[in-house]
Amino acid sequence: MRQPAESWLSDMDGVLIREEHAVPGATEFLARLIERGKRFLVLTNNSIFTPRDLAARLALSGLEVPEESIWTSALATATFLADQLPHGSAYVIGEAGMTTALHEVGYTLTDRNPDFVVLGETRTYSFETITKAIRLIERGARFIATNPDASGPSADGPLPATGSVAALITKATGRDPYFVGKPDPMMFRSALNRIEAHSETTVMVGDRMDTDIVAGIEAGLDTILVLTGSTKRTDIEQYPYRPGRVLESIAEAVELI
Repeated sequence: MRQPAESWLSDMDGVLIREEHAVPGATEFLARLIERGKRFLVLTNNSIFTPRDLAARLALSGLEVPEESIWTSALATATFLADQLPHGSAYVIGEAGMTTALHEVGYTLTDRNPDFVVLGETRTYSFETITKAIRLIERGARFIATNPDASGPSADGPLPATGSVAALITKATGRDPYFVGKPDPMMFRSALNRIEAHSETTVMVGDRMDTDIVAGIEAGLDTILVLTGSTKRTDIEQYPYRPGRVLESIAEAVELI
């Protein structure tokens, strides 16, 4: 039997917001966490934006989340690299979320003999930067990617994301990246460390079986699947694992806090 939940991790898109609007119940969920003094983090695989950017985006949707309560794949990647090789160097394909996170842990960004090539998300992948990454990896730089998401949404349809570009680089170099973001449980372990939480008393709320739920299970967390995002109730049976609970939306989680 699990102990009562003392800490909460929640995915952002599909759980708290959907198409830039707050999901009904999200405001009450966050308010209850604060009211009860629960430690929590809002998680996202998006490495483009800084926590400040994301806090502003959430505020426009009507959700007040402090910067320090947002954990991105960029922050998880920077934390991982700082633990592996303090004050190292990296060649980065990405935007402010990734470069800022690396600067804050003391990393030098360079295209001259970097320790790591770090691939994150960007709105415009450049063939020139991808080519440079391939050559640096062939010369010995270790290959890190923020997350394996193959595509991302846009108003005009899917866009290639980190996982797709990582596959291109792997095909050219024969080197697989180490993915830090979901579904790798490394992101959850770093999030737990961030808020000094224990897996036995932490719940993960997500909308995707193949990222949020499987990573939560592998990290030893209790899990809740909400049906306001990617995974539908009819999809659950195709997976060999099960969430701890299935709820219609985050609104039903309020009474569990």
